[in-house]
Amino acid sequence: MAGILDSVNQRTQLVGQNRLELLLFKLRGRQRFGINVFKVREVLQCPPLTNMPKSNAYIRGVAHIRGQTISVIDLSMAVGGPAIENIKDSFIIIAEYNRSVQGFLVGGVERIVNMNWEKIMPPPSGAGRYSYLTAVTEIENELVEILDVEKILNEICPVNTEVSAEVVGEGEIQKDLGERIVFIADDSAVARNQVKRALEPLGVQTELAKNGKEALLRLREIAELDCQNNITERVGLLISDVEMPEMDGYTLTAEIKADPKLSPLHVILHTSLSGVFNQAMIEKVGADDFIAKFNPDELARAVKKWVHCD
Repeated sequence: MAGILDSVNQRTQLVGQNRLELLLFKLRGRQRFGINVFKVREVLQCPPLTNMPKSNAYIRGVAHIRGQTISVIDLSMAVGGPAIENIKDSFIIIAEYNRSVQGFLVGGVERIVNMNWEKIMPPPSGAGRYSYLTAVTEIENELVEILDVEKILNEICPVNTEVSAEVVGEGEIQKDLGERIVFIADDSAVARNQVKRALEPLGVQTELAKNGKEALLRLREIAELDCQNNITERVGLLISDVEMPEMDGYTLTAEIKADPKLSPLHVILHTSLSGVFNQAMIEKVGADDFIAKFNPDELARAVKKWVHCD
């Protein structure tokens, strides 16, 4: 297990090719789950945990790992299941989301698989644990579920989506936007709504898409029907996540920049892949900016900047 992620730094060539690698794990029972390797810092046998008074019920304790104190979240409990038993025989996935490091307690870790985002599909609709999924895929004739970690983290520690009065008062974005919209693409409903709520005080109108493929089709439709082939007449800016089923944000950006009808559109990549982001990928796919989730002031300033650049 110690060497399972030794070659993570060599896997960056997958980025921009609509590919990813999933670390497969289990919680309780046979069901497999997956997490993008680029989110993962380390996988280790669960060390002794220290209980924290009045902490969230899903936090089983804190661990002291390499000089850092990390909260350990029981993923099974977080998605509505029973607690993981036999902690000493379980594992912790150390991952970085939204500018912070968390430990996810899981029952077992299997291996890394190389996937194409086209094979990662939106989850089925329904209640229960499906509401905690951003995507599903099939591996060896079995369903693998990809959890909406942003939703889980937001339920444990809600994200502040309020833009400060100072930033709101720095300039009138409505004057630059006019009747145009800001388009938001993200597979997490929580993340989409976070961005939308952050931009509302600025008077920004938004349109939302659940993945890169849906966003690309809609943008092409807008360009053809509403804009006489000039997308910036209707859309002032695209804010896109990177990790999305069917088509990731890098591929979406590359497709936009390769399409003469869409290429004038400014693109901000807005992702929780903050700890492992490769700056060269912005230049490779032609994105205009990159912002790590989630800082409402930083996002608002970026929106103002790129809308004003039109």
